[in-house]
Amino acid sequence: MAAVSSPAQRTRHLTGVERTFGNDEIIVSKTDTRGCITYANEVFLRVAQYTESELIGKNHNIIRHPAMPRCVFKFLWDTIQAGREIFAYVINRTKYGDYYWVFAHVTPTFDDDRRIVGYHSNRRVPDRQAVKVFEGIYKKLTAVEARHSNPREAWQASLPVLVQTLEQQGMSYDEFIFSLTR
Repeated sequence: MAAVSSPAQRTRHLTGVERTFGNDEIIVSKTDTRGCITYANEVFLRVAQYTESELIGKNHNIIRHPAMPRCVFKFLWDTIQAGREIFAYVINRTKYGDYYWVFAHVTPTFDDDRRIVGYHSNRRVPDRQAVKVFEGIYKKLTAVEARHSNPREAWQASLPVLVQTLEQQGMSYDEFIFSLTR
């Protein structure tokens, strides 16, 4: 799994200002198997407020927002490392502390022998009603995680809360994501 930024890195310079991008735009990035960025399109650079040279070679968690639960990223990484695609609502942080929501589709990239050689992510404008739902869920999960200083302990504590939320809905993660997506 990719390295996680420190709490100080995740909370400094948060502005509370939301950035958006067009419904016809797609944020695209590619990473190696460790999560280091190998490609970032112009939309990604513009929305995240980074230059290409500031992102290439850096871990993708450079844009991790503290409101994004660790357990969701753990689930995402476990899924793509197992060779499966995943869809997720994600809140990211820009270089200058603004935030932006995306509806992400992350897939593994395979070589000719079906070995994973990297990951590809397309992010679209999220459904606003779904964002409202996930803001509440993520707030609950990050509150659980905040009680733990160790990142592993944090996601281990919040993951059962996520599982319980899905069980209450009577849906799998994928079913829940798509039940909120129009």
